[in-house]
Amino acid sequence: MAQFSRLEVAQAMKDTGMIPLFFHNDIELSKKVLKACYDGGARLMEFTARGDFAHEVFGELTKYAIAELPGMIMGVGSVTDGAAASLYMALGANFIVTPVLREDIAIACNRKKVLWSPGCGTLTEITRAEELGCEIVKLFPGDIYGPQFVKGIKGPQPWTSVMPTGGVSPTEENLKGWFDAGVTCVGMGSQLISKKIIADKDYAKLEQDVKNALAIVKAVRK
Repeated sequence: MAQFSRLEVAQAMKDTGMIPLFFHNDIELSKKVLKACYDGGARLMEFTARGDFAHEVFGELTKYAIAELPGMIMGVGSVTDGAAASLYMALGANFIVTPVLREDIAIACNRKKVLWSPGCGTLTEITRAEELGCEIVKLFPGDIYGPQFVKGIKGPQPWTSVMPTGGVSPTEENLKGWFDAGVTCVGMGSQLISKKIIADKDYAKLEQDVKNALAIVKAVRK
């Protein structure tokens, strides 16, 4: 069961402006990555459940976060159907992120008042997601659409909250482009939690990189 309401999650997304994305099938390594992000100031983590037995890793990570990382909001990405959403919510997911818009996921999450963020690529999909109760729409893949697409949809729909994922990097130029276009927050995966950091187990660098990225977000939003 979720520890945070969907409104609390949405507010945290707006306040912090960045959500790290990560998957690994090693539980102990995943805990260290999560703690490094937490120590760097991140208060949300999207566990991109793309591997076998990912739910087992997520369950352990959630227990760890509840016990050791107060205020850390755990969510799950790459969820592709309502059944998977229900499974992860039973394991404590506070938000569900999907690569596509599916109404069965909307129904499953809304029933339990859990925030869900579907991947959308057209204004029609975005509008339908909002009709289904979506607070923050995921723009995916972000590198295909870019900040100009966000500017375009914010014209007729200034109330729409957008979170691009893919094509987001922890540089001032990139983040300024997205936030100037009007995004609410960004999702950042391998550009932040790189393969090299994982291979080197350089958690101190990850912590500093998260701090730096959050500082840039704060600066470009002013």
